[in-house]
Amino acid sequence: MIALTALALDVVTKIVVVATLQDREPVRLLGGLLTLRETRNSGAAFSIGTGYTIVFTCIAIGVVIAILRTARDLRSTPWAVCLGLMLGGAVGNLADRMLRAPAPLKGHVVDWIEVPNWPVFNLADSAIVCGGVLAVVLAARGLQLDGTRISDGKASPASTEGTKSTNSTEARDTGVAEDAGDAGEGEKAPEEKA
Repeated sequence: MIALTALALDVVTKIVVVATLQDREPVRLLGGLLTLRETRNSGAAFSIGTGYTIVFTCIAIGVVIAILRTARDLRSTPWAVCLGLMLGGAVGNLADRMLRAPAPLKGHVVDWIEVPNWPVFNLADSAIVCGGVLAVVLAARGLQLDGTRISDGKASPASTEGTKSTNSTEARDTGVAEDAGDAGEGEKAPEEKA
C-alpha cells in the first residue's frame, strides 16, 4: 500500500507538472525557499552520469526485483514502510525511464522540486531518500526484516509476543528441550528429583 501511494503521488504530480510548468517560468513560493521548475534528468541523482541512462534503467530494474524478493520474507511493519517507500520511488522513476522521451530505456526523469543549494528532484526521489534514511535507522536499532531485534550479537523478538516460539526455535536448533516452566535467561530450571 505504501509503494502504491508513493507511486501514485509521483505519477500524478509529474502529469500535473508537465501539463502546467513545461516551457514556462519557474514558480517561486515561500520567498524563494521552494521553487517549482520542470526539468528532465537523463542521469542518476544530482544529474550524475547523464550518458548512462540505460545503465541506470537496468540498475533500477534490479533494485525493484531485489525489493520484491526481499518483501516475501518481511515480517516487520517499519521495514515494510521502508521498502514500500523505496519501491514506490524506484518504480516512479523507472516508469519515466521506460516511457518518456527520447526512447524506451533512455527516458528522462521529470524533476520539479527545487530548494536552495540543492539539485531539482521529485516525489519519487523523496520517497527513495526517506526509505533509505529509515533503513539506516532500523538497521542501527538492530531491527531485522523478520521483526526480530539484534542486541549484543543475539537475535531476540522485537516485541514480547513470540518469546515462547523463539525459545522453542532455539531449543529445537540446539537440540535442548525447553522446560515447561518459564525459566528466564541466566536462571536454571528446577531439576527433577529421582
